[in-house]
Amino acid sequence: MGRPNKYPDQFRKDAIELARSSGRPIAEVARSLNIAEGTLWNWVRAARDADSRAGDPAALSESERDELARLRKQVIELQTDKEILRRAAAYFARETMR
Repeated sequence: MGRPNKYPDQFRKDAIELARSSGRPIAEVARSLNIAEGTLWNWVRAARDADSRAGDPAALSESERDELARLRKQVIELQTDKEILRRAAAYFARETMR
């Protein structure tokens, strides 16, 4: 069970809207609302990610993009390992035929 939200949802929505529409730096908005700057940054980033996913349901979140990059690197490594093993198997198969 997670920690209960310290701030109500409506407060979060209002803070995000204020940060987006005021033209002021997020740090200044956070200070005026008496919340941590990092907290407001997280809320704004999450709202931006949610908006981009709403516009394109197939869009990936930041953590999904990071995981995709990691998995692509892993696939390349595994393909390289497989190719090395395939060549080694072919080499030893020729050696046993002699």
